[in-house]
Amino acid sequence: MDTSYTKQYINGEWKVGSSEKTIKNINPYTGEEIFTIRSADKSDLDKAYEAAYMTQPEWANKTVAEKQGLFQKLVDVMLEEKETIIEWLIKESGSTHIKAMIEFDAALGIVKESMSFPTRMKGYIFPSIFPNKENRIYRIPKGVVAVIGPWNFPFHLTMRSVAPALATGNTVVVKPASDTPVTSGLIFGSLFEKAGFPKGLVNVLVGKGSEIGDEFVLHPIPKIISFTGSTEVGRRIGERAGKYLKDVALELGGNNVMIVLKDANIEKAAKAAAFGKFLHQGQICMALNRIVVAKEIYEEFIEHFIKIVSKLPYGDPADKSTFVGPVINKEQADRLEEVVKTSIEQGAELIYGGKVEGCLMQPTVLRNVSNDMDIAQKEIFGPIATILKFEDEEEAIEIANGSPYGLSGSIFTEDRHHGVELAMKIETGMIHINDQSVNDEAHIPFGGEKDSGVGRFNGEWAIEKFTTVKWIGVQSGYREFPL
Repeated sequence: MDTSYTKQYINGEWKVGSSEKTIKNINPYTGEEIFTIRSADKSDLDKAYEAAYMTQPEWANKTVAEKQGLFQKLVDVMLEEKETIIEWLIKESGSTHIKAMIEFDAALGIVKESMSFPTRMKGYIFPSIFPNKENRIYRIPKGVVAVIGPWNFPFHLTMRSVAPALATGNTVVVKPASDTPVTSGLIFGSLFEKAGFPKGLVNVLVGKGSEIGDEFVLHPIPKIISFTGSTEVGRRIGERAGKYLKDVALELGGNNVMIVLKDANIEKAAKAAAFGKFLHQGQICMALNRIVVAKEIYEEFIEHFIKIVSKLPYGDPADKSTFVGPVINKEQADRLEEVVKTSIEQGAELIYGGKVEGCLMQPTVLRNVSNDMDIAQKEIFGPIATILKFEDEEEAIEIANGSPYGLSGSIFTEDRHHGVELAMKIETGMIHINDQSVNDEAHIPFGGEKDSGVGRFNGEWAIEKFTTVKWIGVQSGYREFPL
């Protein structure tokens, strides 16, 4: 049993949690216990927030050179610890080696992009309507940022909030997902510690939602709550934060569509669809949920798609050739098995896969799916591909928009300009022409519409989210008042 991460990280110290409750960390592929950690309770939460609050002003006042120097050290440490991070992603979240490499590179990109933020927090000077006065607009950090990490892309999606928050002068308290306490939390304590960041900047608390979940959001110290996860939980966080006028950054669920037009390169579209559907077993907010194909090429597309999917290696995520590994836990595997069963009862046809062993599900393909079926209306979050048929482009748009979600999407066509015109009609925060839906670039705005979230991550949009502006009016001469 690995016992290297069995303590909380508070104010630069590794401490045993104060709760009587424990959380087991289980390898989803082998079912073996990695370790058990004593949970944090409210007293630990208070200490973590106090540490972040007390440290923040001094951190905000450090020079650009000091902050960027520490971020460069963080890059160096991440590269030194790359194999360790990848190993943890494989054994804790069921990541395949391919997915873990993609995730590491994405997180590294976030850190490198964030390194530029201290020089990009620009202010403005505006003229005034009053004589001898100028208006200065300063961009300043919000203070303490609460980060709730997810289990699916735990390292990258937690880093996506932590690095920008720190780079803009904030401090953070992280609550990792219980299924991935290391890769969405505790490993950040060791990385930032090894890089030489001051104590109190990064704090990590592993605790049960029933014990510290609500208080993590309602606590008076954090000014903004950053959460990546389900729409259901995100909505509750938004409601609780809104009561106390806290800002939120919410990246939530998706029901993403790939539209394959009749002029598309079918072979390329099928290959892209397989990647966008089955990377990390489909457990990605941006993963393809519905593959919507023109009636003229429907059968041919399916033929190409099955040919690709049938060759996808699935099994042990530690095997570098594996593309589809286990889902996160047995509860999810059971849910997905039931999803397939229900879909067949509603009229879908299972044409490949469907086999489930433990947490491992064979890549699965359903055809003859209609947009009113449960599987088309809800986020799948598993290795099940659904293929729908459309008569014309108006129906394709109707299918794409016939969902409460609006995160990502894809359109395949040989007419790129027409693809863009069609993309403008889809209610989604992100969409890609002749590419699949799983894309994230550190300098490009990431986020969704409708039930897929609030706000944008990455680049200048992250600077906007994790800072606020302050107006200081400066009067250079005495102003006369009509008194």
